[in-house]
Amino acid sequence: MSLIKSISGIRGTIGGFPGSNLTPEDIMKFTAAFGTWVIETTGNRKIVIGRDARISGQMVNNIVTGTLMSIGIDVVDLGLSTTPTVELAVHDERAGGGIIITASHNPKQWNALKLLNSHGEFISAKAGEEVLRIAEDKAIEYEEVSSIGSYSTDDTYIDKHIERILKLKLVDVEAIKAKNLKVVIDCVNSTGGIAVPKLLRALGVEQITELYTEPNGQFPHNPEPLPENLSELSNQVKKYKADLGIAVDPDVDRLALVCESGEMFGEEYTLVAVADYVLANKKGNTVSNLSSTRALQDVTEKAGQEYHASAVGEVNVVQKMKEVKAVIGGEGNGGIIYPELHYGRDALVGIALFLTHLVKSNKTASILRATYPNYVIAKKKLDLDTSANIDKLFDQVGEKYANYDVNTEDGVKITFDKDWVHLRRSNTEPIIRIYAESTSATSSENIANQIMKDLQYFSSGRN
Repeated sequence: MSLIKSISGIRGTIGGFPGSNLTPEDIMKFTAAFGTWVIETTGNRKIVIGRDARISGQMVNNIVTGTLMSIGIDVVDLGLSTTPTVELAVHDERAGGGIIITASHNPKQWNALKLLNSHGEFISAKAGEEVLRIAEDKAIEYEEVSSIGSYSTDDTYIDKHIERILKLKLVDVEAIKAKNLKVVIDCVNSTGGIAVPKLLRALGVEQITELYTEPNGQFPHNPEPLPENLSELSNQVKKYKADLGIAVDPDVDRLALVCESGEMFGEEYTLVAVADYVLANKKGNTVSNLSSTRALQDVTEKAGQEYHASAVGEVNVVQKMKEVKAVIGGEGNGGIIYPELHYGRDALVGIALFLTHLVKSNKTASILRATYPNYVIAKKKLDLDTSANIDKLFDQVGEKYANYDVNTEDGVKITFDKDWVHLRRSNTEPIIRIYAESTSATSSENIANQIMKDLQYFSSGRN
């Protein structure tokens, strides 16, 4: 059981004791702190909230709503929604901030408060620190009955979101409709089950086989859209001779694709393919995080544009995208950020752009995938003793490989020509993540395993 406070929000497991889990007491404390921060920094007393369909969502929603109203904030509740939809709504409602009640890809026992600023973007690390300070140090003042906030609902924003996507210049509804695509979708019984079928039909896709589209929070498998969790989707794509399989996570900000052959397109390559299409039609830079595939850099440079890397975390990618005026960006976990729509990971706009690219390329998904440089990422997790000095470990690894290109912006990333390895603290779990990329699975596994050995050696104190 855990309670994690990071740039990814306040995330924890439901139940247990306050301070170590996401209990009602913790939900109230951090919600009140965030609401207070919004009032103090913007003077705006409106906050938009929305949630995914996980089992604890309604309970958490009730606590969040009541807490915000108790400190004088007017709540606009979108109900069952998606993370990118709430982000758009914060901007459209001219609200002071937003709260998305979702633990994203985490299993059902988890939930979280994702915190948005008045632009509908994740709050910065500095703002997050201030919210945590308020939660721990400041006495919250609650309003008298005549000054409590109001409560209203609005269930129209998923439709508004889709309408905005359809109006994008690079989304070609007629071209998609003309192909009469056959698609299988897996929405893990969360809010993708509401949004994805609506979007596909609006794009002219009528042949849709739906897997797990009832938003009841009963995840039929691990909800993270990784290959090992998408075997049923793969089988159904082959069974129905579909053109594509589409999977989203519970809050619909990550997109994974399955080729007509049943093979994975690769979550790292969702962004690569969409960027390839965007760059063919619009000149500009691209951004992904330090743990994402080098293939985006290759595709960007082939288009004559510049690639930039950021620290891991959506807020960091967005900041870098704004700095370098990127036309497309995101993260290698299937997160697409298309600033012409908004600065947030958005599986729905990713679907629309990818389908347009697919039909205009006149290729199957597997042939399209084969046109991109082929890299393989090995992903490892390492649990260390709680007394371990992680910063010192990172320094020691960096020193060992000082003859190579070492980047310490976010943990340690070491680049060996076109191979690389990145080790960093997780934003969402109490572990060290190790990502290694090479042109073969064997090579990337060997690199990751060597770094695991290095970390274990240095943490043992034998050096």
